[in-house]
Amino acid sequence: MAAALALTPLAAQAQPPAATPAADASFPAECPWMDTTLSAEERAQVLLDHSSLEQTMRWIVEQPAAAPDRTTWPGDVVYPEQLPCTPDIMFANGAQGLDAPGATALPVAIAEAAAFSPALSQAKGALVADETFRSGRNVLLGPGVAGGRTPLSGRTSEYYGEDPVLSGVLAAANIHGLEDSNPERPVVANLKHYVANEQELDRESSSSNMDERTMQQIYGLGFEIATREGDPGSIMCSYNQINGVYACENDILTDIVKEAWDYEGFIMSDFGSVHSTAPSLNAGLDMELNRPIWFTPDRLHAALDAGEITEDQIEAAAFRVVTVFIEAGLFDHPLPENPSTDLVTEDSRALAREMAEQGSVLLTNDGTLPLADTALDVAVIGPTASNTPTDGVSARSVCSSWMPFGGGRPSVPCDEPVAPLDAITERVQAAGGTVTFDAGTDHEQAAQVAAAADVAIVFGYYQMGEFSDLTDLRLDNDGDALIEAVADAAASTVVVTQTGSAVEMPWVDDVDAVLHVWYAGLEMGNAITHLLWGDVNPSGNLPMTFPVSLDDVPTSAPEQYPGVVDTDGIRQVEYSEGLQVGYRWYQAQGIDPLFAFGHGLSYTTFDYSHIRVTPRQVQSGHEVRVHFRLTNTGDVAGEEVAQVYLTLPDEAGEPFQRLVAFERVHLEPGEHENVVIELTRDDLESRHLLQYFDGGAWVTPAGEFGVHVGSASDALAPPVSFTVR
Repeated sequence: MAAALALTPLAAQAQPPAATPAADASFPAECPWMDTTLSAEERAQVLLDHSSLEQTMRWIVEQPAAAPDRTTWPGDVVYPEQLPCTPDIMFANGAQGLDAPGATALPVAIAEAAAFSPALSQAKGALVADETFRSGRNVLLGPGVAGGRTPLSGRTSEYYGEDPVLSGVLAAANIHGLEDSNPERPVVANLKHYVANEQELDRESSSSNMDERTMQQIYGLGFEIATREGDPGSIMCSYNQINGVYACENDILTDIVKEAWDYEGFIMSDFGSVHSTAPSLNAGLDMELNRPIWFTPDRLHAALDAGEITEDQIEAAAFRVVTVFIEAGLFDHPLPENPSTDLVTEDSRALAREMAEQGSVLLTNDGTLPLADTALDVAVIGPTASNTPTDGVSARSVCSSWMPFGGGRPSVPCDEPVAPLDAITERVQAAGGTVTFDAGTDHEQAAQVAAAADVAIVFGYYQMGEFSDLTDLRLDNDGDALIEAVADAAASTVVVTQTGSAVEMPWVDDVDAVLHVWYAGLEMGNAITHLLWGDVNPSGNLPMTFPVSLDDVPTSAPEQYPGVVDTDGIRQVEYSEGLQVGYRWYQAQGIDPLFAFGHGLSYTTFDYSHIRVTPRQVQSGHEVRVHFRLTNTGDVAGEEVAQVYLTLPDEAGEPFQRLVAFERVHLEPGEHENVVIELTRDDLESRHLLQYFDGGAWVTPAGEFGVHVGSASDALAPPVSFTVR
């Protein structure tokens, strides 16, 4: 949920404030915890040694910035005044970009994932961190990771798709951008929502039921990679139960996150996801986010008096929180006194445009794209192409995922995106052509407009967001019928789809090209125009499978999704598909999807050859190198996302491939590159690339591993192999 519920209003400021100077070893005598010659752990211990028990309790709930003295929350929860020289801690939502006035509306996380670019994810994190601090916040609730179990999940756009390696690697890069990019403007990242938070329907009263192997390999692995490689300051536990126990009081917080992963940051709850005092603290929860209900002084004292918890546990939780805040720099770099609501810059616009360009996926193309830079008569059809609303729908409606608050708004502020109609019109008119717009409310009229044009560009969309799941994967507002009408009438039809998840396309064989742009943010119009006219060669790849229909998805049985409500009012959701999630399901079941995981076309072509693996025989845990030659066989420069998949020996019982590595490669026409992708010892350890989970441990099977290299999960060269001894 949006953290704005707990924040004070911000004052507008035209220019970003200068960074606050850091404290040095000179510190007020009454604040020995400000001695920067001490380690973060030492400073945290000094602070807690000087704190009363109630002041210590203060650190395991969100700081009540709405109260001027930072001591009182609504509902008569009162704390003693905090010690001096302690910072304001302000939270903001941020999986899709900063949710605050004046922030840059970036493309959603699923579009970020489609770029398959850790460098781009890190750049996004750095930008969002800078805007977060300048806006008067210093804890950012993001990035988000999920398993991609069903494309109907309402928050699909906030996550990185259906593969745990892709999700974990990109989330780790995003975390590095958030936390490491500017020590003068520190921000703590929050990796969310752990774990198996795979639907919005009854998310607070549902149980995700699965075996341990599925939990570890599919739903936990992305978090593990992001945690081990990104080292986020905090992790958020989710609303749902896992096997009958709420996530925020589940022993997995300690047994897996803190102990198995050696995680030293703190674990916070989602808003309202805490259901107990002692069980939550005993399980490993360190902070109750938003208004304190279960970690209040009264309830903590009651649990102490009952012998259910100890003061040492309270101090241990506070120690983790304070240590992270000190280590990140929040104590030494106070938030600006005059926060800014004017955060968009030319650089942030450029990054938003680059993300939209690299994250858009060319799904089909019969040669119509790129469009010629000549005097074309172009029909632009569909309400989301324009900033002028039609029945309340406009380009703003598909800038980001949609929140139901106040009649509906984008989850990241996006009042005036660059509309596709405006950018296309500017481009066409500069070449001497004409553009005719039709909102598409009357299909017969839209068809007439399309018939009079050289090419029709029709925009199809659906809206989605937090609090509710999709009921189907069809376009809103009778969009399928609109596309059919246009395709029947137009000489050439290009479809631009704007959704936050997969979409069914019953018309796909009747159109000439499909460009999927997700929710593309502030610069959507410019990015779409650059892609359609070939200024930028499409290079995005699907981070999730697009099914032909919902009948094909792995969660088609009611007990799998949406689950069955039991007599206690808990929706029991059976993860009986096990490991067969996303592309793994389609491969194991022999089902052809509409578009496979990893799919993405270009205006050029690429060839894979000379594929080999070294060494051919390896000891368990030793690095493996995958070699291949990648050649641009077309006449346009482009970028290819080369993907490496493995099949494990039979003992693993996995009748499918798994993604283990990927790399973006830029090649000029006719150019080739001899690519080497190293699966290093660190990669093998943190990502469990050669392992499966069995009997409470990760196991590396002995035997032959198949290596598959290519442009998508269903477009791979013949495999080569290596043997693990």
